[in-house]
Amino acid sequence: MQYRHLGSSGLRVSEVCLGSWLTYGNATDDSTAEAIVDKAFELGINFFDCANVYAGGEAEKVWGRVFSKFDRDDYVIATKVYFPMGSGPNDRGLSRKHIREQCERSLKRLNLDYVDLYQCHRYDTETPLEETLRAMDDLVTAGKALYVGFSEWPASRIAEAVGMQQRMNLDPFVSSQPYYNMTGRGIEREVMPTCKREGIGQIVFSPLAQGVLTGKYLPGQPVPADSRAADPKQNMFLNQGRLDDGLLEKVQQLKPIAEREGLSLAQLALAWILRNDNVSSVIVGATKPDQLADNAGASGKVLSPETLAEIDALFPL
Repeated sequence: MQYRHLGSSGLRVSEVCLGSWLTYGNATDDSTAEAIVDKAFELGINFFDCANVYAGGEAEKVWGRVFSKFDRDDYVIATKVYFPMGSGPNDRGLSRKHIREQCERSLKRLNLDYVDLYQCHRYDTETPLEETLRAMDDLVTAGKALYVGFSEWPASRIAEAVGMQQRMNLDPFVSSQPYYNMTGRGIEREVMPTCKREGIGQIVFSPLAQGVLTGKYLPGQPVPADSRAADPKQNMFLNQGRLDDGLLEKVQQLKPIAEREGLSLAQLALAWILRNDNVSSVIVGATKPDQLADNAGASGKVLSPETLAEIDALFPL
């Protein structure tokens, strides 16, 4: 396993990060989660992603139980705040109140004194940006979070926030958590250049496009019975145009490319993302230890110029 700095910070994270969206506390039991985390440590993965909203807080509770047997300095935990966690008018967003209360509740569920990375899960148009940034800085000052970041913010908001943090001497953002893969390259236009200029690293989610880029879904064929697309607990984002035959046929054209590189399709997709030095880590989901082992095999792989050109031709920006 190779490691990269999280943005311009001194924190080093594994190139492959184990995520918990749609899996732990939802579609996977604790014993399986523990086996997968054990495999992660065996593979050298030290970075683990979560959010308060995943499975209504249950994912954080799973992490809290599973990580209790490991030394705290051996892993990096990230979690997030923004989405509704109750029915009250203040149970959502990025107000000072919601950020402070949800950070405390996340720490309780995770059974931790602090999180390594705390992120704004989306941009909140209903809260002054200064209030949000001051609240995040307060958490760092209080030792509740070591670093701060955001997820799915547009480039204009990122630049505005960075400027405000600099003027007000607030702790800076070090991470961006965007949707990014071969089939969804939009952040290359503005978000990546902005982040690279400001020392903010990408922690990519859905790098395999919800499993589409693994090649398991075939054009004109039923989805495999044991796949994410067949599981109602995990497939809510797979039936939104991501299983069309045109896309699946393009994915099949990646197979000879992956074979030439000596990689699985999943490893090819992850190595393609890691080609970019603005990427700090790729978040993968796993329901089996061998899935995680295959994904981890992408770390340190360098794709040939020929391969990169062929992928660009199949999936242009």
